[in-house]
Amino acid sequence: MATKQDFADYVCEQAGLAGELSYRKLFGEYAFYLDGKVIGFACDNTLYLKPTAAGRALLGDVTDGQPYPGAASHFLIDQVLDEPERLRQLMQATAAALPPPCPKRRRPRA
Repeated sequence: MATKQDFADYVCEQAGLAGELSYRKLFGEYAFYLDGKVIGFACDNTLYLKPTAAGRALLGDVTDGQPYPGAASHFLIDQVLDEPERLRQLMQATAAALPPPCPKRRRPRA
């Protein structure tokens, strides 16, 4: 089941990171970006964030799950969706803990 755009919009609204948090559709699901970094995914209308020590410290007891078959384990974040301040802190901490994105390579001209 593909994630609905309404769910991705809801996640952005709940996080309250107006203009900072964005998403992009990928194969019927969504990737969330903060500070130019992929911080998580919405798959099957479920929110997953990349695992970080900072995120684990904020969540305490966390459930892990795979956003799609073959993916690395991510934090299952649905329990935090109705806590906007906690969700915002979690997303910001996750982005701060992740390395900067790799620079895009230029394609050689033919």
